[in-house]
Amino acid sequence: MSDPVSALQGAVAQGFARVEEIGPLGMITLRAKPGTEGLEAAIKAATGCDLPGARRITHQGANSCGWMSNDEFLLVLPYADVAKALAAIAVAMAGAHHLAVDVSDARAVFRVTGPQADQVLRKLTPADLDKVEADEIRRSRFAQVAAAFWPVAAAGTDCGYTLVCFRSVAGYVMGLLTHAAQAGSEL
Repeated sequence: MSDPVSALQGAVAQGFARVEEIGPLGMITLRAKPGTEGLEAAIKAATGCDLPGARRITHQGANSCGWMSNDEFLLVLPYADVAKALAAIAVAMAGAHHLAVDVSDARAVFRVTGPQADQVLRKLTPADLDKVEADEIRRSRFAQVAAAFWPVAAAGTDCGYTLVCFRSVAGYVMGLLTHAAQAGSEL
């Protein structure tokens, strides 16, 4: 099996904020009706995370579980752990109607960090960043494409955001983020 390759092979841009592609990360879309037997146990077994509430994201070490909609969760974990997590989900949800799919290679992941990281996002999304809480995940658009993002505390920085989009638009999103973070364009 070949080694995973991220969409932009770790591209980095430095302006008044740092923009970097941080993939490849493992990602699983888990769909099930709310209250489905085994759902909470499946998320715990796959990631160690608690079941998040609406528009929330929970974390356990390097793993995260984000609420994407009433019946959809995004599990984020190390790329190498996806097969094991899918097996754990299958066991925990045996007999229950659900869908668990590895979407790792269909997504690109970016991190925007620095004391003014929020300014980069403010230029690109209609989401009100003043109302985004520390444990919140938002689905929105960035210019012309769909994306999800959440705040993170990144090592060595004051603050930042992780952003997930479709791999097919990774170059476009990197260009948007890089341009929005150019030194001298601070708000």
